[in-house]
Amino acid sequence: MMGENFDASGTFLYGKFAYEDAKFSALNCKFFMLDSDEDELVCDYEISCYNCLFRRWSEQSFECLKYENL
Repeated sequence: MMGENFDASGTFLYGKFAYEDAKFSALNCKFFMLDSDEDELVCDYEISCYNCLFRRWSEQSFECLKYENL
């Protein structure tokens, strides 16, 4: 399940370099939407939380803005 990779506030638990976990989460997310700004795409896997329109970077990881709706 996608939610197991996030804490209660929607922060991704594995930081900025857990590419497989971010891909798995995005593949299982009904809200995933590819960021339309190509400069914001940071992962080779197109479908990845790291490339999602609804992620906001933090110092250590990112927050999913749709997490509360999962």
